Amino acid sequence: MSPRAPPFPACRRAGSGSLAWPRVRTMAGGLEPHLEALRRELQGPAVLSVLVALIVVAVTFLIWRFVQGRRSSRKAVLLLGLCDAGKTLLFARLLSGRYRDTQTSITDSSALYRSTSVTLIDLPGHESLRLQFLERFKAAARAIVFVVDSVAFQREVKDVAEFLYQVLVDSTVLRNAPPLLIACNKQDVTMAKSAKLIQQQLEKELNTLRVTRSAAPTSLDGSATGGPAQLGKKGKDFDFSQLPMKVEFVECSARGSKGEEGEADLEGLEKWLVKVA
Repeated sequence: MSPRAPPFPACRRAGSGSLAWPRVRTMAGGLEPHLEALRRELQGPAVLSVLVALIVVAVTFLIWRFVQGRRSSRKAVLLLGLCDAGKTLLFARLLSGRYRDTQTSITDSSALYRSTSVTLIDLPGHESLRLQFLERFKAAARAIVFVVDSVAFQREVKDVAEFLYQVLVDSTVLRNAPPLLIACNKQDVTMAKSAKLIQQQLEKELNTLRVTRSAAPTSLDGSATGGPAQLGKKGKDFDFSQLPMKVEFVECSARGSKGEEGEADLEGLEKWLVKVA
């Protein structure tokens, strides 16, 4: 009797992978040259240059955001100057456009400047008060308007230069470098000095002050007793372009050529305020 055939034919144990793996290896071998080329490209100088450029852009953007954040936190425009320079009338004219009688200030006055986000702050100009009030508000200064009496300037030039020097070498002012406008006021008066002459005289006086302060005697511990910082560039005569902040001069008249009934001549000052606001 012949043996019975199995119910199912014998199955071969050759799995499907035995045929698929050679195909995969063939495909991988075909991709190897392309992968190697891509690897070389990623390690090449062109990609490195792109990465460096991206890092520079990112760092620049972060620095810009930091500087803008610091600037936006400073929203004050300080009005500085000696007594009787016309700061308070200038302050009133900028806010309302109207003339008003003023007297020597013994405290600060402040108000929001029109539709901007900046606050005008009129600081006292008396010798015993001006540095005290500057100390209080200097950290908030987005910009500074230094008002000069153009009529009395020749007589007051040393006092004007002394106060301006104290402002310019202040460590907070140097660090924040707010834009500075020298407003040559009272140009409606015939004897008023021009902005150009005032600039030249101030540069000369500030240079003299710098030399005097740098030659000040030292204390017992060897530290200088003069100004806290060097004004301008060492070894060169001082001029305003050497400062870290941008300095501009403008001629103006808070009183105006027609007196109390007329309008003030503040066009240059108002344009500058819009720019810094």
